[in-house]
Amino acid sequence: MPLENERILEAMRELRAKSKKRNFDQSVELIMNLRDVDIKAPEGKIQEVIELPYPASKDLSVCVLATGDMALRARRAGAQIVLQREEIEGLSNDKKKQRELAKKADFFIAEAPLMPVVGRVLGSILGPRGKMPTPVPPTANIEEVIERQRRMTSVRVRGQPVLQCRVGTEEMKDEEIIDNIQTVIRRIEARLKRGIKNIGSIYLKTTMGPPLKVSLQ
Repeated sequence: MPLENERILEAMRELRAKSKKRNFDQSVELIMNLRDVDIKAPEGKIQEVIELPYPASKDLSVCVLATGDMALRARRAGAQIVLQREEIEGLSNDKKKQRELAKKADFFIAEAPLMPVVGRVLGSILGPRGKMPTPVPPTANIEEVIERQRRMTSVRVRGQPVLQCRVGTEEMKDEEIIDNIQTVIRRIEARLKRGIKNIGSIYLKTTMGPPLKVSLQ
């Protein structure tokens, strides 16, 4: 049985009531504790990039790895970081700068012909972080690709049967956050053998606030 919107709305209202006002727009995080899931088994190694109905943040940073015309178009489209082939290759022996790049950007987009270079230079840094670039053809509408990328959120199981991801910010409407939450839950349900029965509990939290439990019944 799917989780009712009303239960999430109740949690959102309580979350807002208990959240202290900060001098920045706090993120809203979704936390799902899984049960009866073997995270060492292939089906338990969940790692998903999910497209949300609404961007979960205005501040998501996108890095575009491209050459020539696509690099120019990416800059005009507002990509925070744009690296061309020689700049990527210049990172080959500098693990510190590779880590800094992985930390600065939330998502990566790469011109498809550059993927072999990107994989060789940055694969060992971006892969384990779930940030391998989305490849796009040189003729792609990079503006649309960037806009779509800003609606993406990443969820993955690490050392514990727990999934956590950003689903919005305090400034967003409750309805938008709920749509984002339901999108993530449906995607994860589809990956679990027993669907929502494999989700033991669901929590919401703001950046600086404590987790607040969502009633599942």
